[in-house]
Amino acid sequence: PIACELPAWPTAAYDAMSHSSSENLLGPPENGQSMYCCTGDGDSCSDRCRNCCRPKKIYHARVVNLGRPSKTQKFPSNKINNQKYSIWSFVPLVLFEQFSIFLNLIYLILACSQFIPDLRVGALYTYWGPLAFVLCVTFIREAIDDIRRFLRDREVNQTIYGKIMRHGQVRVTSADIKVGDMIHLEKNQRVPADMVLLWTSDRNGSCFIRTDQLDGETDWKLRHAVPPTQTFVNTVGLPSALFDMQAQVFAEAPRQNIHLFEGTFARTDIVAPADIGPEKTEVSLNLDHTLWSNTVLATGSAIGLVIYTGNETRAVMNSNRARTKMGKIDREINNIIKLLFAIVVVLAFVMVALRGFNGAWYKHWWRFMVLFSYIIPLALRVNMDLAKIVYSFMVVRDRDLPGCMVRNTTIPEELGRIAYLMSDKTGTLTQNEMVFKKLHLGTVAFAPDSMEEVAQGLQHHFASQSSADSQTGRQMRRSGNERMSAAVLAVALCHNVTPMTDDDSEVDKSVGDVKNPLELVQSAANPVGYQASSPDEVALVRWTATVGITLIYRDQHHMCLRLSNGSLLNYDILNLFPFSSDSKRMGIIVRDRATNRITFYVKGADTVMSTLVSYTDWLEDEAGNLAREGLRTLVVASRSLTNEQYDDFAARYHTAKMSVTERVDKMQAVVATLETELEVLCLTGVEDKLQEGVRPTLEALRNAGIRVWMLTGDKLETAECIAKSSRLVARNMPVYVFQNVTGRMDAHFELNSFRKRCDHALLITGIAMETCLRYYEHEFIELARQSPAVVVCRCSPTQKTQIVRLLRMHTRSRVAAIGDGGNDVGMIQAADVGLGLEGKEGRQASLASDFSLTQFRHTARLLLVHGRNCYKSTSALALFVIHRGCIITVMQAVFSAVFYFVSVSLFPGFLLVGYATVFTMFPVFSLVLDKDVPDRIALTYPELYKTLQKGREITFKSFFVWLLISVYQGGVIMYGALLLFEDEFIHVVAITFTSLLLTELLMVAITIRTWHLLMVLAEIISLAIYALTLVVMREYFDPNFLRTFGFFWRVLAITGISCIPIIILKFIHYKFRPSIYSKLQ
Repeated sequence: PIACELPAWPTAAYDAMSHSSSENLLGPPENGQSMYCCTGDGDSCSDRCRNCCRPKKIYHARVVNLGRPSKTQKFPSNKINNQKYSIWSFVPLVLFEQFSIFLNLIYLILACSQFIPDLRVGALYTYWGPLAFVLCVTFIREAIDDIRRFLRDREVNQTIYGKIMRHGQVRVTSADIKVGDMIHLEKNQRVPADMVLLWTSDRNGSCFIRTDQLDGETDWKLRHAVPPTQTFVNTVGLPSALFDMQAQVFAEAPRQNIHLFEGTFARTDIVAPADIGPEKTEVSLNLDHTLWSNTVLATGSAIGLVIYTGNETRAVMNSNRARTKMGKIDREINNIIKLLFAIVVVLAFVMVALRGFNGAWYKHWWRFMVLFSYIIPLALRVNMDLAKIVYSFMVVRDRDLPGCMVRNTTIPEELGRIAYLMSDKTGTLTQNEMVFKKLHLGTVAFAPDSMEEVAQGLQHHFASQSSADSQTGRQMRRSGNERMSAAVLAVALCHNVTPMTDDDSEVDKSVGDVKNPLELVQSAANPVGYQASSPDEVALVRWTATVGITLIYRDQHHMCLRLSNGSLLNYDILNLFPFSSDSKRMGIIVRDRATNRITFYVKGADTVMSTLVSYTDWLEDEAGNLAREGLRTLVVASRSLTNEQYDDFAARYHTAKMSVTERVDKMQAVVATLETELEVLCLTGVEDKLQEGVRPTLEALRNAGIRVWMLTGDKLETAECIAKSSRLVARNMPVYVFQNVTGRMDAHFELNSFRKRCDHALLITGIAMETCLRYYEHEFIELARQSPAVVVCRCSPTQKTQIVRLLRMHTRSRVAAIGDGGNDVGMIQAADVGLGLEGKEGRQASLASDFSLTQFRHTARLLLVHGRNCYKSTSALALFVIHRGCIITVMQAVFSAVFYFVSVSLFPGFLLVGYATVFTMFPVFSLVLDKDVPDRIALTYPELYKTLQKGREITFKSFFVWLLISVYQGGVIMYGALLLFEDEFIHVVAITFTSLLLTELLMVAITIRTWHLLMVLAEIISLAIYALTLVVMREYFDPNFLRTFGFFWRVLAITGISCIPIIILKFIHYKFRPSIYSKLQ
C-alpha cells in the first residue's frame, strides 16, 4: 500500500479514490493477505515456471507533489528490462525449456545411459553429438535474442532528459526518473514515463503527440497542459518557478486502459507573483492532460509531472504477449514422433523376445532402444525452424509483395491451409480515404456535381445577412440558404479537427503580451493540413473548405472559420464531448463571439441519433438510401441554449468532472440532459472507395475454397453494398438477410428458414448474431460455415474476436483474420494466422499481426503462392527427415537379427553423426526451394490451393507409406550387401553406408519437381564430402577395396534395386492417377 496523508487534501477523498469499487481502483488485499494467482497458461514451460504462484499486484491511487518525489512511498523503478534471462538463469532456463520437449527428453535419457558401461553401444559422441548440436543452436539463438533485448533496453535506459530543479535543469537518464519528477521534453523526444502535462511552449498550453508506438494510430493527438501550471509558468517566465507552487496531483490507480484517465489537480499558492493572496484551485484531469510512456512529443517543448514509472506505466501494462501460435503441422509431427517412440519400444521388445528373456534381458532391451533411437528425428525440429526462417525470408524478398513483413516466423506453413478468412471492411477492403459525396437537408440533396450551388448559396447567405430584402421570392430563397448555411456551419464546427500550419506561422508563435490568440488569425494563412482521429471528420472539414468555410485556427478554447469573402467567424469552445465507440456520437458547445449565441451541436450514427432528435419523416429512409449507395452516413443536429441553461449545465458538469468515483458515468448522465429536443440539420454521406485489386482477389480466394467473412461496424445497407461491389457476394448470388432477432423464438425461426437457403450469402447484424449465439451457438456456426459468403454488420471488436474463436472451436479448420485498425487486433490475435495492413488507422493491427501487408490484394499471393509452397515443402522436408531415420533403423534391425540379435551398432559413431548432418543435410534441406508449379500457375489456378485444406500432406497414411518405403529400402540394402558380398563382408560398413547415402540422395532427386542451382550444388557437395571421408578415414575404409570395379557395380546395383521400384510406382501413379498440379506442369 502507498498510503499518503497530506493535509492539503481531504483524507476521505483519498480513501474514496484508493478503495473505490470501480474497475480501475483496486482495494487492498483482503484480511491483509497477499493475493496469489497461478498463471499456468504461459507460452512455454519456463514461462509457466516463472509465473507459477506469482503474487497478484495490487494497485492504489496516489498523491504526487510537484517536483517533490516522496521519500516514504515506494514506486517501481523506471528502468526497462525486457530480458528473458539473467546471467545466472540463462543456462538453467534454456535447458529446462528444451528438455520439457518430449523428443529432447527421451534423447537426454538415452544419451545419459551411455555413461553406464553395460548399456553403452558405441562412442559417447554418437548420441551426445546430435543432442549437443541441437542445444548449441538453441543456446546461440536464445543468447542472440536476449543480447538484442539487452542492447535495446540499454539504449532506452541511458537516454538523457532534462529534470527541472529549483536552481534550473539537470541531466538525468530515463532509468533514474522517479514519480514526482518534472521532466522537460523537446520536440521529437520520447516520453520516458507516464506524465501529467504541466506546461507547453504554446501559449495556450496545447501540443501534439505521436502515439503510433503505443496504440498504433498514426494520427497526432492533441494534449493540453493543466491550466493553473501553464498560466503560472507563462506569468513568471521560468519553469523552475513551479517549485514556488504548493500543488498536488491526485492520480487514479494504474490500469491498462490507455484511453481513460481520472485525476485531479489541486494547488494552494503560498507565494506567487501577481496573486493577491492564497487561493485554492481544483482542476479535473482526464486523458487530454496526459503524456503516456513511449509516445513522442510532435510539436514544441513541454514539461510533465511523472505519475507512473516502470511496470506501472500504460505501455508496460499493455505489453502482455499474445498467445503463442503453434502450427497444426507441428502438432501432427508431434503425434508421429510419439508413434515412432512407441515403435522403438515395441521393436526393442520384439528383438529381446526373439533373443530370449534370459539373464539381464532388460539391459539388452535398453541397448536396442538406444540402437533404434535414430528412428526418432532429433534434428527435425532444427531443420523445420531453419526452413521456416528461409520461407519467411522468401516472403519478405518477394518483389510482388512490397512492404510485406513477417512478424511470426513459426507459422508460415499455416498460410497454406486457410479455410476461413475474416476481413474488416473499412481500410481493408476499402481505401479508408474518405471523400465527401452527399449532403441531404431533408427536402433537397446536394451531390458532387451540385457543390457549386452550395458554395454560391453560402456566399449569398453570409453576404446578405446584414442587408434587408423585402422581396418575397428572394426571402424564400434566403430561407433555403439559411437552412443550408446552418447545416454546413454545423459540419464546420462539430468536430475534433485541428488545422496544421507552417512552423513559422504567426498564430503559432508564443507572444506573451497577446492575451487572445484570435487577434492574430486575421493574417494567418490557410492550413496546410488537418489532424484528427477519424478520417471521416477530416473529409467533412476539407469539404466545408471547398464550399467556402475554412477552419484556419483552433485551440482548446477557440475556433476560427474563414469565409470565402475573407471575413472571419470566431467561436469560443465551451465544452467538447469526444466520440466514443460506446456512444457513437460526439458533441460540442460553442459561443459565437459576434452574437453571444450558444449552440450545442451533435454528430453521430443514424441509429443513435434517431432516438435523440425530434421526429422527422425522412431521416431513416434517406439514411438507408445513402447506405445503399455505399456511403458512410452521419446525422448532424443542434440545439440552442440560453445563458441560464448553459450555466446550469456547466455547474452540474463541473461537479461531475470533480467526482472522485464513477466520474465518466456521471459526466455522461449530465450530457444526456442536453441531448433532448435536438433539431436535425442535415445528413452527410462520405464515400470510402474500394482498394485496388479487391475484386479479383476475393474471386481468387473464393475459387481457392477460402470462405471470406466480412465483419464491419457499418450499417446493414452499407455493408451489403460494399459486399456486392467488391464481389464478396457474387453477381448472381442470392442474399439472405437475418431479420431483427430479439429472442429465442426469433432466432429459432430465422435459423430454420436459413437452413433451406445455405447456398445464399448471409447478411446479419451484430445484435441478431449475438442472440443466435446465445441460444443456438453450434447450430448457427454450422449453418453459417456452409454459406459461400457471410457479412456481419454493426459488429463490435469483441464480437469479431468471438466469431474467430467460435469458428476455430467448432470447425477445427484454420482461420485467418485481416484488418487495419485497433478494433481488429483482437480477432487478428485470436486467429490461427493474423494479417495486418498498415493503413490510415495506424499500425496497431500491423504490429499485432503475424504477417504485415500494405494492400489487401497481396493476400492472394501470400496464401496461394507462398502459403502453398511453404506447406508442401515443410511436409516434404519433415517426411524425408523421418524417412532418413527410419531407413537406418531398419538396417540396424536387420543387421542385429542376422547376427543372432546382437545389440551392437552397425555403423561407427562418426558415420551415424555425419549421416544426419554433413552427408544428407544439404540435399534434404534443399527441398524448401522446391515448387510443384510456377507462381503464375498457382495464381491462375487457385483451385490448386483447395486440395491442401484437407491436410493430406502429412497424415498417418502418408507416414505409413514412407515407413513402408523405408522398410523396403533398408531391407534391400542390408540383405543385398549380405548376398552380393559374402566373401568380403568385412567391408559391409563401406558397402551398406555408401548404398544408403546414394539411395537417400537419389530419393531427394526424384522428389524434386523444380530444380534450382542450389539443389544441384547440395547433391554434389554431399557426394564430395563423403568421397573425402572415404579417403581420409583409412582406419574405417580400405582404399584398395573401394577402388575395385566390383565395389562400384554392386553398390550401384543395390541402390538401383532400392530405388527403381519406387520410381516405377511414381511413374504409374503419374500416368494413371495424376495429381492436379501434375496436369498443369
